[in-house]
Amino acid sequence: MADKKADLAGPGIGDYDELDKVLPSDYRSLLGPKETQMAIYESKAYIEEHLCKALNLIMVQVPLIVDVESGVNDMLDRDGSRTPIQFHINNDYNKNPIDAQVVQAATKWKRVALNQFKMKVGEGLCTDMRAVRKDYFLDHDHSVYVDQWDWEKVITAKHRNLSFLKSTVQDIWGVIKGAERHLQRKFPKLKTKKYPNLPDELTFFHAEDILEMYPDLPRKQRETAILQKYPAVFIIGIGWPLKDGYPHENRAADYDDWVTETLTKDKRPMHGLNGDILVWNPVTHRRHELTSMGIRVNAETLKIQLEMAGQLDSLKFPYHQGIVNSELPLSVGGGIGQSRTQMLLLRKAHLGEVSVTVWPKILKEMCHRKNIHVLE
Repeated sequence: MADKKADLAGPGIGDYDELDKVLPSDYRSLLGPKETQMAIYESKAYIEEHLCKALNLIMVQVPLIVDVESGVNDMLDRDGSRTPIQFHINNDYNKNPIDAQVVQAATKWKRVALNQFKMKVGEGLCTDMRAVRKDYFLDHDHSVYVDQWDWEKVITAKHRNLSFLKSTVQDIWGVIKGAERHLQRKFPKLKTKKYPNLPDELTFFHAEDILEMYPDLPRKQRETAILQKYPAVFIIGIGWPLKDGYPHENRAADYDDWVTETLTKDKRPMHGLNGDILVWNPVTHRRHELTSMGIRVNAETLKIQLEMAGQLDSLKFPYHQGIVNSELPLSVGGGIGQSRTQMLLLRKAHLGEVSVTVWPKILKEMCHRKNIHVLE
């Protein structure tokens, strides 16, 4: 079970000797540097336009830094393994200072912003979010620099069910598939027999079902195994402790709802109104996460999840009080990785081919040997 516990957080391969074996040795980019940049912005424009149409969203401004006292920064998990960059702003000769954090994601900020932008039921927002996650291991698809289409939408209590969640996921999948077709029309080199296209449909699984199929495997290996049979899946219920005593993966206690009881089609009890889209990446031959999303906690499930996580003291923050006092709307939301999605659609072997950030010397040298040209 030790391997299962170690697999709950801290994304990435975690070993450069292992990464050297994983990165393809026969790689040739289908697009040159200039075409790649053109394709990046073509995909960005398409996805932003069509995601907003599909989910009834508008693009809004999003913070890079937030006030610590607000409690709106995303802690990503509940074991404290990934912490934000924090700094002191010595404002007005320290008479009116601010302690600030660089955002790790805009998950909680978005729910607050729904009120700020006066969103009604069925309306929502989408952001061109940039963040820094300093505790990632830097490999082929994890970076300190994170870019996402972070979105959030107002719902009612009647929408807090699996049917609505699945319908929203399918809308998002339709946008991703549409972007794939659009890019291949604009850049015909991307359509090749070497790399199969994404399937038209996602397959839905609950995390408990995947554990039952592969009871002895840690989480990442279970995901790899299921993607051999179904190359695009949505895994439901990430955060709730499964039958082996471990959650599929640790999730923060104060945004996605992973405790609400649900029923499968055959009436089996499960938990969770959230999940991840994962696909098989034919270039890297590895699991590839595109988005994490879910129906958000209400007052009742927030308290339950905070208690399970040993974080009831978070109820002092304005964000959490806003949920408890029903001042913040019920919502559904998620984050779609921009560079992750572009890496997949442009058939790239490394995240650094579509985003500019810092990489360790060992990784840059490894990529150079393998004809992978990371941007600097």
